[in-house]
Amino acid sequence: MTTIPSFRRDLNMGSTWLLPEWSSGPVGDERAILEAAKEAGYQGIQGASPLLCHELGLVPITFDIRIVPGGLVERAKEWADQGIACSTLMVGTGMESDAEADRLTEEVLEASSTAGIPLLIETHRATMTQDIWRTLRLIERFPEIRFNGDFSHWYTGHDMPVSDMTAKIEQLAPVMERVRYMHGRIGTGGCVQINVGAGDEDVAPVSHFRAMWTKAFAGFISNAANDRQPVLDLQIGFAPELLPADIGYARKFPTPNGDLEEESDRWEQAFVLTRIASECFAEALNN
Repeated sequence: MTTIPSFRRDLNMGSTWLLPEWSSGPVGDERAILEAAKEAGYQGIQGASPLLCHELGLVPITFDIRIVPGGLVERAKEWADQGIACSTLMVGTGMESDAEADRLTEEVLEASSTAGIPLLIETHRATMTQDIWRTLRLIERFPEIRFNGDFSHWYTGHDMPVSDMTAKIEQLAPVMERVRYMHGRIGTGGCVQINVGAGDEDVAPVSHFRAMWTKAFAGFISNAANDRQPVLDLQIGFAPELLPADIGYARKFPTPNGDLEEESDRWEQAFVLTRIASECFAEALNN
């Protein structure tokens, strides 16, 4: 395994779901989509057939939802046998007691250790990590936790741009030090997923996400080699996860003829987010 932390271009398959007809994204079966993703420069795929990923030379990543304890050890062993590099987990519902959240966390840590695969708890709405303060307390009890950082959920759920973002990002240091995978999405204080255009302007919310992503990459660069279950080749996968309007993510706006259309081509926006993230990683590495 390399000892030099690096950035890996991944893609969450959700970014290809229900793309509008006018999108430049791929159409066809899963093989066609994966072949197009590889041609576009992606190195890993989350949410596709691990067998097909291996055939095409792509790193397979998976995900799961764990509402209650039970069965995760066996599931993680299956993932390891399939050659899956890591799994991101949406854990709980956000309605757990601390004791229930602890039990869920204990199972994640046990399964990761037993199967020898990184299992990364996602910062996500309607899970036990939906609340920043509670997540920080969870880290105090379980410093071994590692995360998939999807900061759009906190940015919107906590309306983070209200008040001092710099101070908030500093308070998130214990989380940022433990991020080992990232979902790419940018939102506002009121909407979890927006079109950022070319993403070049250094203004909020893009500037806020740049700061959060850079902080998380810095934590990865400094700490990932010391993990009990280091991620594959010390690469942090960054996967744009731009989901369709049908499940409440992409916004729709009226066209001149009165039809409602998604505000952007999510396939093209994924390239923008990946470029921004790669710039953030380079900045973290240089510093």
